[in-house]
Amino acid sequence: MGKLILLLGGARSGKSSYAEKLARQQDGQVAYIATAEGLDNEMVSRIKNHKKTRPNQWITYEIPTSVGDTFRQYIEQTDLVILDCLTMLVSNLLIHPADAEQDIDEQEATRVINKEITELITLITDNEATWIVVTNEVGLGLVPPYPLGRVYRDQLGWVNREFAAVANEVYFMVAGIPVPIDQFRT
Repeated sequence: MGKLILLLGGARSGKSSYAEKLARQQDGQVAYIATAEGLDNEMVSRIKNHKKTRPNQWITYEIPTSVGDTFRQYIEQTDLVILDCLTMLVSNLLIHPADAEQDIDEQEATRVINKEITELITLITDNEATWIVVTNEVGLGLVPPYPLGRVYRDQLGWVNREFAAVANEVYFMVAGIPVPIDQFRT
């Protein structure tokens, strides 16, 4: 297994910027896996701005779902991977614009997310690349007032725990400051 660095934090806490800073300090080919989709004008603008921060030699792969399965074909040419982010990946797996108003089937959501995360962690642990994985911590706020929000919070919490369990380093980003938290593991 290569190295896995997990960056957790709230929105706009500096996770992506720190991931890019860490990647710039490494030698070799960098792959940037973006999970966000430009489904509205605001998101298209955010994606465009994110792309501007990356060096031209980095290869960007826009993979909203099936990340492990899709990226497996590119891993051999890659020394470092930034996956930005698990938050959007879980969201993409839970809903699509066409069915956003439908009731959520929690058992099916758990099955789909578990399959995706198992494939992704297997890919990460089966190669020598360094992985920097970005994700939001959404469990520190209020309980969402609707079922989809609660399922999303619970699923992302589980995903974050799964990644933290196999990560070599875990940082909680606070106001742009990386706070190492992996030494507190039990």
